[in-house]
Amino acid sequence: MKKLNVSENKEQERIYTSSIDALKSLYSSKIKPLEQSTKYGDFFSPSLSDSDIEAKPMVLLLGQYSTGKTTFIQYLVERDFPGQNIGPEPTTDRFNALMYGNEDRIIPGNTACVQEDKPFKALSRFGTGFMNKFQCSQCNAPILEKLTFIDTPGVLSGEKQRIGRAYDFPAIVSWFAERSDMILLLFDAHKLDISDEFKSAIECLKGHDDKIKIVLNKADKISAQQLLRVYGALMWSLGKVVKTPEVMRVYLGSFWSGGPLQNPETESLLHSEMVDLMKELLVLPKNAAIRKVNDLVKRARSAKVHAIILSHLRNEMPSVFGKDSKQKELIDNLDKEFYKIQRMYNLPPSDFPDLQRYREQLKLYDFSKFPKINTRMLQTLDEVLSVDFPTLLQKFPLDGSHVPTQYELNPFAIDEVDENIRWTLFEYIDKNSLSAIFATLNPIDGKISGAAAKGPLQQSGLQNDILAKIWRLSDVDKDGKLDLDEFCLAIHLTQCRAKGIEIPDILPPTLIPHSKRGGMLESDFNPSKTIEGAKMKRPSSKNLLKKSGEKSFFKKNNTIDNLKSSTSSTDMN
Repeated sequence: MKKLNVSENKEQERIYTSSIDALKSLYSSKIKPLEQSTKYGDFFSPSLSDSDIEAKPMVLLLGQYSTGKTTFIQYLVERDFPGQNIGPEPTTDRFNALMYGNEDRIIPGNTACVQEDKPFKALSRFGTGFMNKFQCSQCNAPILEKLTFIDTPGVLSGEKQRIGRAYDFPAIVSWFAERSDMILLLFDAHKLDISDEFKSAIECLKGHDDKIKIVLNKADKISAQQLLRVYGALMWSLGKVVKTPEVMRVYLGSFWSGGPLQNPETESLLHSEMVDLMKELLVLPKNAAIRKVNDLVKRARSAKVHAIILSHLRNEMPSVFGKDSKQKELIDNLDKEFYKIQRMYNLPPSDFPDLQRYREQLKLYDFSKFPKINTRMLQTLDEVLSVDFPTLLQKFPLDGSHVPTQYELNPFAIDEVDENIRWTLFEYIDKNSLSAIFATLNPIDGKISGAAAKGPLQQSGLQNDILAKIWRLSDVDKDGKLDLDEFCLAIHLTQCRAKGIEIPDILPPTLIPHSKRGGMLESDFNPSKTIEGAKMKRPSSKNLLKKSGEKSFFKKNNTIDNLKSSTSSTDMN
């Protein structure tokens, strides 16, 4: 596998470090003061420390007992690690943060939560009951140099086990979910039950839908027909629990190091699915800084709305008499107050907190003692969202943190690229960095108006007639607004034009966002119908594996090599 050379590694490390330093400075000087003045940590999560922002990307694993969470981690690190406990019965009885260390050792929870170099100090708020069920395991494995895995106790079915916990399991899950870069929900292909506690844990993931991936594990022990039925049953079960209109990605596989896949009938499919998940994990360190910006944008928007709510409730309180009755009335009619605030300040509904949870927290406070709205702090926060974060994001590709692909250098000449790899052009648009910019434009119902998009598009310096043409091409559904995919497409086209590439009169099918391709036939992507008869063939498994291993942090890790060797006897083309 291709490795990063030393100079490239140092350059990427320098850029990442400078980006994280800039984020720490922005947060501590412009966001944290507002959080502290409005008791944001009491209502949501505590203020971030430097170690929280510096932390390596986290991968949180959740699932019922014996779905293979610990075995999945063992499969990735390719060795046993301290604190692991694997068996068919409920074995993992605690939260275990698996991190890199030169020597194998276990750090107890109470000790890990007071160490300055670890991002777990805020967990101390959950008390000794949780500290006794938390530990940090250090292990010398290459993948842990770039990623941290959070192993969780298997969720049991039954009220007795839930009541017997000495801590609030959903609250702990919510804390880790906020700080994780990816959340893996593991299901056993042989038992798809979703207990009440697991349902509560999944509901706590609301707001982090973009991080969630579903893994149907142990899928090699059932036939293709059974796999189809199990997949359908899983989607039906998730549909009743996950309250989102988007379809979540489900990865099929069998993640353990006990030998080859057992069912030749589904071997090709499972290999492809497992490689896709490996690629998702590989890209996390590369986009770590961008994801941290995205998380800070969400946190800043939440802090802004929180400050406005507290100020509004204070202003509604009487000056002398009837404070208690008025406060009770405001709490009971909090949904109506939210609607007033939304109309007064033109805030999107999605920025408001969970109504019931917020209502319960408000009962603990005296509204008359809430701080008045600090106009200067809000202006500073708006400046962070509209200027500082976009400026920081624009520096990422300019200073070498992102190496342009051949598609980015000439996105309309895909026939110059390896014929064995069939990448649609839209997949090469960097949505991760652009989604953070999109979030700063105050989208309503997931879309922005032309007025909101005008600023980012004009930053390209292109003439208005060219921008008008780009707008027409990007507004694929012709509703006069841009969703995230269309916004990414518009920025992509401005960048192409800035490089001297002519914008086509008709949008190529390969640039149409996947969310807008409903009803399109495979013939629409025929090479003869793309620009210059581009040659696009189905990717072979070997090339996918090679691609997924390039420039990876699996320096001595043979996980993908094992997949490659085991597929040598199977035709996946």
